[in-house]
Amino acid sequence: MSIVNGDSPRILQNFIGGEYVDSIQTPCKYIPVTTPHTGEVVAQCPVSTAEDVEKAVEAAKEAYKLWSARTVKDRVQTLFRFHNLLHTHIDELADLIVLEHGKNKAEAIASIAKGAETVEYATSLPQLIQGKILDVSKGVTCNDTRVPLGVVASIVPFNFPIMVPMWSLPIAIATGNTLILKPSEKVPLTMNRVVALLKEAGVPDGVVNLVNGTVDAVNAICDHPDIKAVTFVGTSQVANLVTERCHKLGKRVLALGGAKNHLIASPDCNVETTSTDVVNSFAGCAGQRCMAASVLLIIGSQPELLERITAKAIALQPGSKAGEIGPVIDKASLDKITSYIEASEHGGANILVDGRSWTKSHTKGFWIGPTVIFHNNKEDKALHDEIFGPVLSIYQCSSKEEAIEIENNNPYGNAACIYTTTGATAEWFIKRFDAAMCGVNIGVPVPREPFSFGGINRSKFGNFVDITGDGGVEFFTWRRKVTTRWGQENLDPKLRM
Repeated sequence: MSIVNGDSPRILQNFIGGEYVDSIQTPCKYIPVTTPHTGEVVAQCPVSTAEDVEKAVEAAKEAYKLWSARTVKDRVQTLFRFHNLLHTHIDELADLIVLEHGKNKAEAIASIAKGAETVEYATSLPQLIQGKILDVSKGVTCNDTRVPLGVVASIVPFNFPIMVPMWSLPIAIATGNTLILKPSEKVPLTMNRVVALLKEAGVPDGVVNLVNGTVDAVNAICDHPDIKAVTFVGTSQVANLVTERCHKLGKRVLALGGAKNHLIASPDCNVETTSTDVVNSFAGCAGQRCMAASVLLIIGSQPELLERITAKAIALQPGSKAGEIGPVIDKASLDKITSYIEASEHGGANILVDGRSWTKSHTKGFWIGPTVIFHNNKEDKALHDEIFGPVLSIYQCSSKEEAIEIENNNPYGNAACIYTTTGATAEWFIKRFDAAMCGVNIGVPVPREPFSFGGINRSKFGNFVDITGDGGVEFFTWRRKVTTRWGQENLDPKLRM
């Protein structure tokens, strides 16, 4: 990692053309990067401008000439080496994630391993994108090949500093594109280290460029005519804005937005398994993941399940060790989460577990504990809005039809899960869920490679493919179709049979 001054906090730079460089603007503006554990400043992140994006685009365009000309088998050799480096440096990278994001160490390691799975998938592209060929009529053959788009960009969120960038980066470059990455200004340290590992793996200069910054950098990426496609992960509001901005220029965009994921507990569910899974889903990663459970709909009265969920949530402890719950990202997030708990309480909901006690016991940092709310009014905002924290809203339904109606009326469409021991019940719900990623007795139903990740409705905007797997390949390439005829009349007379 580039450190301009040897002392902490680190002063970060952009990574353009294979080198760490300062922002072009003079004097360079910075925003502080804080650790959510204490609120202390650990780094200064440059606020890049359109001129910095332009410099990155020029480097990426120059690198594209040679990179796209290499075979896919050649390109993925760098990803084999990068995959190995991710595992070699996994402790170092996990410590950076713990520092700047707040995940516990086990969660940080797991997120790196999940990102490495997409890298592994990308190394298989020589076996996956070879195209098709067919004799379609006498003397006529059709074949297709995948062609990279050119310079592409990824704008990624704070909640998974490595995993989400790996949703796009390995597939984008393996298919022959060059990439500009804008990490979240809240967690820039991790990817600033990762780009150095990419260079060490042999990725040529300019193939992957990193530009730090905020809204100006995002707008410059969306507006640049030489950036052919953009991926974005963040809130639905911003995802929609990014999509509209990119589509005005006719460029491809895939923007993943927010979520409000519903878990449904059938009366026949396994109480012990369900309660453990629900708590892990809503409280893991401090609830800061788009696949976290945020609503549990119970069909009928299930006091034993409520008791076990409450007991397991209360037992969780704050900290950075495996099984402990870390802080949320910043004060704005903490205040937002707290406001939803307070509003629910004032509206008559029963707070079964109150995570606000953690905030009172921590004088530094942004801590809030797992919170379980039992709602009496299904219009409560906490049941409908994305809170993005360790908060579980529970509502008792009178029937499976009421439960599916509530799930279907949710404007998002990321995940939904049914807890049951009966196959027929599972099948009934799976066929009716209005969500793209569904689970049976799995609280975080994230597809594993080679299956793609992506939601529907207000959880995904833009060109409607998914961001990993074959969806990612489709997004980052176009198909060249060639129809060929070599009839006897086209041959030199000397060569005719």
